Amino acid sequence: MGKIYVVPTPIGNLKDITLRSLEVLKAVNYIACEDTRRTRILLNHYGIEGKRLIPYYEPKEEKQIPKIMSILRKEDIALVTDAGTPAVSDPGYRLIRRCIEEGIEVEVLPGPSAVITALVGSGLPTDRFLFVGFPPRKGTKGFFEEIGSCEEATVILFESPKRVLRTLNLIREVFGEVKVCIARELSKVHEEYIRGSVSEVIEEIEGRGELKGEVVILFSRKD
Repeated sequence: MGKIYVVPTPIGNLKDITLRSLEVLKAVNYIACEDTRRTRILLNHYGIEGKRLIPYYEPKEEKQIPKIMSILRKEDIALVTDAGTPAVSDPGYRLIRRCIEEGIEVEVLPGPSAVITALVGSGLPTDRFLFVGFPPRKGTKGFFEEIGSCEEATVILFESPKRVLRTLNLIREVFGEVKVCIARELSKVHEEYIRGSVSEVIEEIEGRGELKGEVVILFSRKD
């Protein structure tokens, strides 16, 4: 019986990977990954060759799970995502759950996470936080209203740069003049934090015309 290794990968800077993660990627024959092209870039950067990559991404994950499970009954597999820790806003949790149900050992390696990196760099309270992934494209206001009772928690969400202003305006409408941080392009050359009241951050982004890159939005009512 094999084991599944949950291996975090860099969220931007390819140097942000642990020695242990590299050891696992070198040792296994199979790697289940979100995008084989992105994973190849990482493997090539570290001279890791001869790996069989299994695409595993939403919404095709249910079709791939039986194939991955059949391999796991014989040998180890590493599970990676394009960036960060698998199963965080990612279909990896479905595979992990199946492994647990079938008695296959799951070993999770610590490593990069955009959620924690953005939270620590935001300057917002870190003692209690709520990560909500990507907000829905429809019914976004109702989505925020549902989490409105979490007054003591710093709320963290992912968002497309094209929808940041719309989302910030909805946050102001639902929560009022909260403190906000936009964490952009974490660990990359153009890494940036935009901090202030929600109105200040909206004004800053409107002045730029647009944002680019991967974005994390954080906000809090708490001082």
